[in-house]
Amino acid sequence: MAIKTGAQIIWESLVKEGVEVVFGYPGGTILPAYDAMLDYPIHHVLVRHEQGAAHAADGYSRASGKVGVAVATSGPGATNLVTGIATAMLDSSPMVCITGQVGTTVLGSDAFQEVDITGVTLPVTKHNYLVKNVQDLARTIREAFHIAKEGRPGPVLVDIPKDVQNAKCEFVYPTDKIDYPRRRIPEVVPVADLERAAEMINKAERPVILAGHGVLISGATQQLMEFVNKTQIPVALTLLGLGVFPRAHHLCLGMMGMHGEAYANRAVQSADLLVAVGMRFDDRVTGNLKTYAKNAKKIHIEIDPSEIAKNVRVDLPILGDASAVLEQLMPLVTTAPRPAWHGQIHEWRVETASRDVLRKEDFDGLVPAHVMNDLWQATEGNALVVSDVGQNQMWEAQYYHHDIPRGLITSGGLGTMGFALPAAVGAKFARPDAEVWVVAGDGGFQMTQAELATIQQEKLKINIAIINNGFLGMVRQWQEFFYERRYAATPILSPDFCKLADAYGICAHRVTRREDVIPTIQVAQKEPGPVLIDFRVIQEDAVYPMVPAGADLHAMIRRPTSNEEMEGSK
Repeated sequence: MAIKTGAQIIWESLVKEGVEVVFGYPGGTILPAYDAMLDYPIHHVLVRHEQGAAHAADGYSRASGKVGVAVATSGPGATNLVTGIATAMLDSSPMVCITGQVGTTVLGSDAFQEVDITGVTLPVTKHNYLVKNVQDLARTIREAFHIAKEGRPGPVLVDIPKDVQNAKCEFVYPTDKIDYPRRRIPEVVPVADLERAAEMINKAERPVILAGHGVLISGATQQLMEFVNKTQIPVALTLLGLGVFPRAHHLCLGMMGMHGEAYANRAVQSADLLVAVGMRFDDRVTGNLKTYAKNAKKIHIEIDPSEIAKNVRVDLPILGDASAVLEQLMPLVTTAPRPAWHGQIHEWRVETASRDVLRKEDFDGLVPAHVMNDLWQATEGNALVVSDVGQNQMWEAQYYHHDIPRGLITSGGLGTMGFALPAAVGAKFARPDAEVWVVAGDGGFQMTQAELATIQQEKLKINIAIINNGFLGMVRQWQEFFYERRYAATPILSPDFCKLADAYGICAHRVTRREDVIPTIQVAQKEPGPVLIDFRVIQEDAVYPMVPAGADLHAMIRRPTSNEEMEGSK
């Protein structure tokens, strides 16, 4: 048996877990670990802010399906991770964060850069640890990776005092079964539940499948496709579910919810059966719970028991992994064409398409939706897009059609501005051969723009599209609709993004005309290094449709038609 320091055990354990890259920022209490790191075959990415480390680890995880790893020192280093940890928690992203801590002899004394980070992160981690004995370190790290991955994934934090990193013990990486107490998920669904679900599905005249991020996490995309092709049930998607079912499929309704497709929301509200798979009925999807799909029975397939009936009462809860449940359900369901239901949805699609057509001549300037549509066309829908939060996020979700799993990475549950740029760093390390595009607003981009230095230092080929409208766009839209255009604190001054990129040695372009969008994207694609494009779009465009917070899902604010605009001007 080899004698190792705690610092060495950290890296020995990470190697055993198959870790190849970590994202971090050094400091005093994590310095022993950083000193030991040089002797191990793990690539360290120096971010410019610890929040960037957490988002990069998250992006790595979402792009690869593996556990991402972030490292930081104690105090402000650890607390700077918290936003990224909460982002991963709400979106079920497996991540392990390793933080340094002051020595065990001064814990609780308010020592320099001491923060009770396990206490701080208790509500936003799946589990966390404070390791006080070097003998426990290897097992703790193994447990952390197991917990991060098993069941519904999530972030785990391991806090390691400096003296524990310096202490020595015999190192043997544990291989025995981890006995972590949790609610057991049945591998086989009770036959009675399967038969009841099949009966509800086979009898339904207006069913809709609601597919969420859990389909991706469970690896159930193929099972979902087979299930839909057999049952002929239309599929509406959550934001994080985009890509789990191809947008090009004739039964795909696209995104539902606050900024979802109008015909998708109408279908949900008119359904007589909802089959929810790996989604949690959050408020952005349901709108007013009292009027949400009132005439629909509901089946909820979910791996996390705490999510069942948390927001919406369901008629049949099925606890289990989405992939396994769909496979067990498949032989029991029948094929039903449902021409009347499909015909009604088609009529709604046509109405939506006629209302949402965006003609260049109707606008004096560059339209964000055109930029997103052209990005989709230029990349042939095959790019890995990492979007930020706000209007840019919704335009991307609406006008970039995702047909492949893990083609979109974005912050859904927490809605973290500044997420995209550092998350793209992690995504590129996870999938170095992918064409990676960042889509961000001018506000969110400025929150983490320092990570341009990380991109350049690591020589990453990442393309960046800034949707620059001079406002905190989504907040401005709410002010336009609900606060009489009183634009309090939403006009935002930005630097010259092209000069900023140039300062980092990054190629940059500015686009103000529709005809220049695709040619500039093509130039960026051919560049060997990172490229930033500053798309100067019209300032007061809005994302349509929009369901006001707490309103009925069918009470959508729609894009005005020319006739409505004329009526409104009388």
